[in-house]
Amino acid sequence: MPASTFSSAKLSAVLKSLPDCQGYVIAFSGGIDSHVLLHSIVGLKTELMAPVSAVHVNHGLSSNAGSWARHNREICATLGLELAVIEVDARCPPGESPEAWARRKRYAALAEHIGTGRILLTAHHKDDQAETLLLQLFRGAGPAGLSAMPVTQTFSLGWHCRPLLDFSRLELQRYALQFGLQWIEDESNQDTGFDRNHIRHQLLPVIKRHWPGVITTLSRAAHHQAEAAELQDQLARLDLAMIAEGDSLAKLNTTGLKSLTLSRQKNVLRYWLHMLQLPLPDAGQIHHIIDDVINSGPGATPCVAWPGAEVRRYRQYLYAMKPLSKHNPEQIISWDLERPLMITHGRLVARFGQGPGLKANCCSNKRVEIRYRSGGETIQPAGREYHHELKKLLQDQGVPPWLRD
Repeated sequence: MPASTFSSAKLSAVLKSLPDCQGYVIAFSGGIDSHVLLHSIVGLKTELMAPVSAVHVNHGLSSNAGSWARHNREICATLGLELAVIEVDARCPPGESPEAWARRKRYAALAEHIGTGRILLTAHHKDDQAETLLLQLFRGAGPAGLSAMPVTQTFSLGWHCRPLLDFSRLELQRYALQFGLQWIEDESNQDTGFDRNHIRHQLLPVIKRHWPGVITTLSRAAHHQAEAAELQDQLARLDLAMIAEGDSLAKLNTTGLKSLTLSRQKNVLRYWLHMLQLPLPDAGQIHHIIDDVINSGPGATPCVAWPGAEVRRYRQYLYAMKPLSKHNPEQIISWDLERPLMITHGRLVARFGQGPGLKANCCSNKRVEIRYRSGGETIQPAGREYHHELKKLLQDQGVPPWLRD
């Protein structure tokens, strides 16, 4: 059998390039890849400057899940590693991708577990990288998606690192056989109804027969795309600095935005929404934002919405936000002025004193009513002689229509 080209020494070189941390947490499924990572890192415990532990996420999807957890506890006990087992309910709701749903549940659980300053290590390898690139390609992704998986990225209060990305599945298999490792086989990995499994078992074997080195080639292509994505981000940061209104990212000046080329408009919009931690729109929605919102008439207040986000325009400014919550415009809230009142957009506190403000004799029993604006309201601001329409005052202050009601 050919000698394995993966070793603990090579893993050590990768780990030394990672950020200084307070601990390493190995995501241990019990499969061959994570077992190789677990076994190889144990031999490095004496040279690592931080403690090592493992975590297993039980998705509860297989009838074998219980036996897998027991197997993993035995392996970790033999290697002298602490193992945390996290139970999650990864049953997929209607309309969701089972793969994507289980992944979200898994990483949400891992994010809570990792703690501050620790590194989550996962056993993604070069073949996984190639599969991810093809998945993204078939979904029509741009450079950010085609860059696939980075070696290191921030995660929760620490980092997520993939130290095996330069090693192939075959190299890890050779290591496992060399050291007699015993791993579990998840039956779902053979189900070609899942997109990744279809690529792994049906598509890539055919491609490899004609291009034997395709895994390395695709990995290199992902690296090129990562560089292109970083250049796009650098350009977006420069453009955003010119069109963001004030020091915050709350709104963009559409005059400056329209001065950019179409491709730069798309690029900076995606980057802006990413910085606001909003779900990214697809290509069609980006076109709607540009055609129907940015380039709408001066008096229009258009909106483009997609799950988890919406973009609106008021005057020359572009706003992005989570979808506005529905409310009952007839609702009336009675407020005891001696107590703070929590409302949808914040907290109201009354302070009793002399000078401008609500007249105490107008607040019967120290209570006032809070209600939504319905139109026609007037108010006499402090220092002014006459009443003014509330709508006009809000317009004068540049308050967007969706915040007035």
